[in-house]
Amino acid sequence: MNGGRLAGKVVVVTGAARGQGAAEAAALEREGATVVATDVNSGEGVRRLDVTLADDWADLADHLRDAYGAVHGLVNNAGITWRARLDEVTAEDMSCVHAVNVNGPLLGIQHLAPLMPPGSSVVNVGSSAALTAHYPVAYTTSKWALRGLSKTAALELGPRGIRVNTIHPGFIETEMTASAAPAFRESNIRETPLGRVGTVDEVTPLVVFLLCDDSSFITGAEIPVDGGLTSHGGVKSVSDALLDGAGR
Repeated sequence: MNGGRLAGKVVVVTGAARGQGAAEAAALEREGATVVATDVNSGEGVRRLDVTLADDWADLADHLRDAYGAVHGLVNNAGITWRARLDEVTAEDMSCVHAVNVNGPLLGIQHLAPLMPPGSSVVNVGSSAALTAHYPVAYTTSKWALRGLSKTAALELGPRGIRVNTIHPGFIETEMTASAAPAFRESNIRETPLGRVGTVDEVTPLVVFLLCDDSSFITGAEIPVDGGLTSHGGVKSVSDALLDGAGR
């Protein structure tokens, strides 16, 4: 595809074998990008990459340098969750989740940024959990840490013309959210002002925008894609209760 807002750009997407990552890769291709889809799981057209392994990233960087000479975009989408609460989580749980959700993006930036010319862009996929006191402590702390990494990377890479932004999806229909208890889904819908869950197709346009030149003066930003879930600070249930009881 020759046209599109990302024509001529090489973009790496992690966690691209399924779900949101697969949708992002497809949307980027539709906009003309050459997409290098990666995942720890196998899939058609997907290069195997364990984001926690520096050697895997080094091999990918070598491949990209030889095949394309440059990389113009990186979507750090790969992530895992672990739903243990504060009194249940172990140090091993924390290390495992942070290895994927924080160390993975760090290694990706470290290895691919040297291949990025001015005008390149990194998109880190956070979560509404990064903006709240979400109960799965390993997942939540990892996404808060990712916010710090993103801010630091935006500061450090800005002088080189490389932008770094973070998106924070709320409850999006994916295999990861499908594994949650029904009560989790129902409570999220109740707390979301738009009153429904989101879809991957409502996340991908933002990823495309942040990778293309339309967002050339946006860096260090954090953008929720959550139907308003994190906008009300937890007061929606209070408002709803008052309305239900006519207490106003």
